[in-house]
Amino acid sequence: MKGGVIIPTVKANGINIYYEVKGEGTPLLLIEGLGYATWMWYRQEKLQQNFQLIKFDNRGVGGSDKPQDPYSVELMAQDAAQLMEALEIDKANVLGVSLGGFIAQELAYSYPDKVEKLILCSTSFGGPNSIPIPQETLEVMQKGGGEYSSLDELRNAVGVALDRRLWDENQDIIDKILHEKSTNPQPKHAYLRQMEAGAAFNGEEKTSHIKAPTLILAAKGDRVVPWENAQLLHDKIPHSRLELLSEGGHLFFMERPDTANNLIREFLKED
Repeated sequence: MKGGVIIPTVKANGINIYYEVKGEGTPLLLIEGLGYATWMWYRQEKLQQNFQLIKFDNRGVGGSDKPQDPYSVELMAQDAAQLMEALEIDKANVLGVSLGGFIAQELAYSYPDKVEKLILCSTSFGGPNSIPIPQETLEVMQKGGGEYSSLDELRNAVGVALDRRLWDENQDIIDKILHEKSTNPQPKHAYLRQMEAGAAFNGEEKTSHIKAPTLILAAKGDRVVPWENAQLLHDKIPHSRLELLSEGGHLFFMERPDTANNLIREFLKED
């Protein structure tokens, strides 16, 4: 219970995982990225008109437990798989963003019977043959987690995830993220555990074994995970399709929600 409100959690993989289920239809499991909680999907709410949205907080963030022990992408994929079992969801479409894209790939590889279709956004297969995070962005990311020293420092951390060209028209996104991150800051240790898990992931050899039909989405204004990684993923994953947005950054699904939601909806409704 938090502030007199009952927080919906289930015990899965040894931790309490916060989750939300909205809408009806085929389940769509949403897996967020580093330092983000379920609120990051606020512009995907319209998808609940077509699908049952299952949103949850990864270990280390939001309403889920934040253990001190090391995290790994494999462990976080186990979290997702056991969450599905706890919710009695045999199979779902899975969408992952950034670190969530790593987790989604691992889920599709290690638990193929649980994944109907796969959507990978703003992500890569990790490892030495992926195109790395730019050094300027990495320096900003390494300061993440915990209490920020100033609002300007937090604003700078948020801004790197957005397309510079769309900055002026997306102040509402910045305000939303600033509010959520300052209201419920992620503990520094948990942020670092998540970041270390992403840094250690190398899924390149696994990608060619992914069986699920896959949609890969990226935007050319991404200053976190260079969009060329999407092409590398597309070259590796069988039965995959690549869609590149000319505008948008790492959080293109917030910046261009109608375009992103339509691409997601159309892909999942295809036979």
